Amino acid sequence: MASKRQRSTGTWEYTVKRKGVLPKPISLTFDSAEEGDAYVAHLEKLLDAGIVPEEFKDKAKAVATISQAIFQYIEAVHITDDDVAILGILNGQVGGRALDQVNYQWAENWIRELQSGGGAPSTIRKKVGALARCLDWVVRRSDTMLAANPLRMLPKRYATTATGRKDQERDRRLQDGEEARILAILDKQKPEGRQRALALPHAAAFRLLFTLSLETAMRMREVYTLTVDQIHLDKRTIFLDKTKNGDKRQVPLRSVAVSVIKDYLTTHTGERLFPFWDGNHSPAALRTMSNRLSHQWHTIFAAARCEGLRYHDLRHEATSRLFERTQMSDIEIAKVTGHSSAAMLMRYANLRGSSLAAKLW
Repeated sequence: MASKRQRSTGTWEYTVKRKGVLPKPISLTFDSAEEGDAYVAHLEKLLDAGIVPEEFKDKAKAVATISQAIFQYIEAVHITDDDVAILGILNGQVGGRALDQVNYQWAENWIRELQSGGGAPSTIRKKVGALARCLDWVVRRSDTMLAANPLRMLPKRYATTATGRKDQERDRRLQDGEEARILAILDKQKPEGRQRALALPHAAAFRLLFTLSLETAMRMREVYTLTVDQIHLDKRTIFLDKTKNGDKRQVPLRSVAVSVIKDYLTTHTGERLFPFWDGNHSPAALRTMSNRLSHQWHTIFAAARCEGLRYHDLRHEATSRLFERTQMSDIEIAKVTGHSSAAMLMRYANLRGSSLAAKLW
């Protein structure tokens, strides 16, 4: 909470502190306590979400700790809800570490702490991956104390634990008939065993979201936050300026996707491609939107009798199809999907090996 005091002149002075967001306190002066209370309450809500208003950014540029790096990274880069949640947890665990003390020795010690906690290798990799992407962003800045990212220097299999726990990988693919049943639900056909169609506002938008997910392997947030000017139908490309990894990416479109987008745009108006997103980029708002859409897709998949299917499985399906149905190289596919992990791509590359084996005599 901000502190306040009344000066001898009758004005009110407020001091706002926020560890990890503001490197030093902000001092504000107001003519009345009512005006000050209202302004500071709004300011603190923004700071709680890791957002620093433009007028104070000159006081908040310094990134001296992991905590400050996390908050400014979340504000600057359009990252996934999973990364936001993970970084929020890590902020409480390692946020106080000064960047000039983030070295390889610290990284090794941190990994040992994660291992001693008994987490699965996939859990450890998710935590390290989320923080590594944040530190990559810090290294690219010219005003920090971090010259190199020690998490990128860790050896292979760093996440292996002494307990011998193994990852449980999701390999859910669309089964025969499932894609057609989902499209039928989105076209407002009655689910089997029900008397009426699923109540689905913005059915056309959900149909487009489903098609783009299968055609492009884009992540949910990358799709639903699209604006019309990011889509270049003449070049059959979608341009993503902020992704999970903080990198820009161009996503090519098949003729099927181009046709669906063209049909959708004949009746669509507005800058944003999808009507269920209000344009709010704050981490809390995006997290709420993603959770709401995930719940809606759960309802759609259940109505289509797609047991155990999750929205993120569509990205897995789309990536698998790129390996199975195209002659693109692994690197080219990675540029399309945005996968930065070689291990993940090798997992998908096994599909291509299976397809080749089927052609042998």
